Amino acid sequence: MSTEDASLYERLGKRPGIEQIAADIWDNHISNPLINNRYAASDPVEVKRLVTELCCAGFGGPEEYTGKDMISAHKGMNINETEFVAVCDDVLKALDTNNVGQREKDEILCILYSMKPEVVHL
Repeated sequence: MSTEDASLYERLGKRPGIEQIAADIWDNHISNPLINNRYAASDPVEVKRLVTELCCAGFGGPEEYTGKDMISAHKGMNINETEFVAVCDDVLKALDTNNVGQREKDEILCILYSMKPEVVHL
């Protein structure tokens, strides 16, 4: 299978690559003053596990996502536009840290923005 035909999951290094990206996203979130308070009471192992599952399942991998849907997970959090953009910036920074290509970054950014209505202002 050529890189052209490979799923996003495969192009990111399958589960091991996505686990590393999820760990770097967590590190970025907890050091980001715009959103780190959102993660203060969170279990880092659980958050990284759920982010890894969500990404693996959503990017074409065989894993099953066992967490809540996005609306249920973010209901009542009153997440605003600034926080949403901060999360996206942290994801892009993690992708850069892991030398992810522009095509993959663009695809992931599209996925993030497709979830925005389920996350912001609920």
